[in-house]
Amino acid sequence: MAAASCLLTEDQFMCSICLDLFTDPVATPCGHNFCKDCITTHWDINVFCQCPLCKETFYTRPELRVNTLISQMAAQFRRSAQQEASSNTSRLPCTGLDDISCDICVGNKLKAMKSCLVCMASYCETHLEPHFTVTGLKKHQLINPVKNLQSRMCMKHDKQLELFCKTDQMCVCMLCMVLDHKAHDVIPLKKEYEEKKAELGKTEAEIQQMIQRKRLKIQEIKHSVQRSNEAADKEKEDGVQVFNALREFVERSQAKLIETIEEKQRPIQKQGESLIIELEQEISMLMKRSAKLEQVSHSEDHLHLIQSFPFLNAVPPTKDWTEVSICPPTYVGTWMTAVKLSSKSPS
Repeated sequence: MAAASCLLTEDQFMCSICLDLFTDPVATPCGHNFCKDCITTHWDINVFCQCPLCKETFYTRPELRVNTLISQMAAQFRRSAQQEASSNTSRLPCTGLDDISCDICVGNKLKAMKSCLVCMASYCETHLEPHFTVTGLKKHQLINPVKNLQSRMCMKHDKQLELFCKTDQMCVCMLCMVLDHKAHDVIPLKKEYEEKKAELGKTEAEIQQMIQRKRLKIQEIKHSVQRSNEAADKEKEDGVQVFNALREFVERSQAKLIETIEEKQRPIQKQGESLIIELEQEISMLMKRSAKLEQVSHSEDHLHLIQSFPFLNAVPPTKDWTEVSICPPTYVGTWMTAVKLSSKSPS
């Protein structure tokens, strides 16, 4: 008998009307079981007494009696589930300021693992289990835990915001569509989420291309500065050789040469460093925007993505660097100028 009871599952003692364990279970003449209150209410609101499962019609309302055996077994399953929940000490407590607590827990609330957009409640791991095992709950939409689920309800009709009005660019409920947006272009929220997500993906790709172009510009500027440095070094080297041959005033001419060249090079160096700093600042700004776009694009939170879309979809304004370049000065003939200046200087 004990081995046979192990084969029984909670689903076998669940009412197909309320989707919960039987309370005062009764059997219809066709052999199906329901909670007494559930089947009585069902028949009260329908013209015919019909089985909700097999649709057999009873022209005379059956007299229902509670099946005590099934009632006892359902109660046993209920007690076992409660004991398992109360003895489960391995779950995470809700302690952090940003943690979202389970709406079902009593006393010390546990940390919620998911939020249900159909039930409008957040559940810890234990209380979330029915959403994976109960047939009627498996179709509910689960997302990562979010605060203030009521903000996802229509304030006017107290219905879930599950549609998007493209005409008015706002989230609406089913009643809004029928009453206030009848002639508007209304689509499911998920479809608008996919469209917005695709647009954000394009924006992110465009930003990545901008980052790449600016990095290439940095390399171009660095290369220009390097060529300018090389040209300056070469001119200094040539000038030193000339002034070494002049022996009597070589040191004074050499110093004047170096000073003249470095005065020409200094603005180029500063200009290059300034442009690089400006480009790196723009890259930093774009990378932050890219990271935010990636975070929102991978979010399962439809509403959050749509609400963030107007602020994230626009590409941040940056400077047009197409015509920006470094123009190194010419150093040809600098040593001659230095010689003339040195020759005019008092010895």
